[in-house]
Amino acid sequence: MKKKNKLILVLLAGFVSLQFFRPEKIDYGTKTQNLTNVPKEVNTILRSSCFDCHSSQTNLRWYDKITPANFLVTSHIKEARKVLDFSQWDSWPKAQQNSTIYYVINKVLSGEMPLPSYAAVHSSAKLNQEQIQTLKNYALSLAPRKASGDSQIKEAEEQYNSWVKGELKKTHVEDAPNGQHYFPDYRNWKAISTTDRFDNGTMRIIFGNTIAIKAIQDHKVNPWPDGTVFAKTVWKQQVQKDGSIFSGEFLAVEFMVKDAKKYSKTKGWNWARWKGADLKPYGGDTPNFEQECIQCHKPVANRDYVFTSPLYLISQLKKIQTK
Repeated sequence: MKKKNKLILVLLAGFVSLQFFRPEKIDYGTKTQNLTNVPKEVNTILRSSCFDCHSSQTNLRWYDKITPANFLVTSHIKEARKVLDFSQWDSWPKAQQNSTIYYVINKVLSGEMPLPSYAAVHSSAKLNQEQIQTLKNYALSLAPRKASGDSQIKEAEEQYNSWVKGELKKTHVEDAPNGQHYFPDYRNWKAISTTDRFDNGTMRIIFGNTIAIKAIQDHKVNPWPDGTVFAKTVWKQQVQKDGSIFSGEFLAVEFMVKDAKKYSKTKGWNWARWKGADLKPYGGDTPNFEQECIQCHKPVANRDYVFTSPLYLISQLKKIQTK
């Protein structure tokens, strides 16, 4: 019995000694205002589920302050603020605010956020289905879907069919202001994913070049290898009277080109966009326009700044089915 008591005293002394070691001090208590132009109920949800890690206002529980737990908590908060800091909300343009809401909701729907390990000991961070639906309804309100007219639908179908047949090609397309060349053959690349941007009423098809496809097959996508190129076609959503969604007017094609050394100043990627059917290069009147792209992709910095989660390719599905 005495040995057991001694062991308890030794463990207690060690635990007390640990409390003298504290993590690096960070700002926990600077109040973060409610997000402007965001409904009260949405602000309430984001505050309770996100702000503790993703803002300068952190409500630490008593158990968050105990060593060694405080080291882990501090590390998570520092990393979370780098990815997304709601304290900066008012400094962001409206488009970035909308894309952030879109990003947050997708993280919630995928089960990635809040972190399961965090929610396990911070029950207030968990979202119920009613709260999730509130966030979805708000995101949908940012770009209300309205039924398209018959003439719009017909015009969009004709343009899409022309794009499929390759009839929208131009003999010459100007380089982007940063010198990036246009890739005229991207339509022959493999489609690796699609996205429904319900926050701005667009839908996208993402294509990958041969290097990107091999990286997917080899499961080497974080980071993506040099030479990877993504092409993202952007289409306006057309809404039929029954509510079904399909591609409408062609709006743009965007490229991401990977070269970690050459493009080290822009996070290892070169970014370019050509708008409209006439493929006009974007950014001529916007110095350092790549920063717009980087800021938009900043929430996925830990995924090499790539939002796209590749869908299984047909070749991969066949291998899985034969196992």
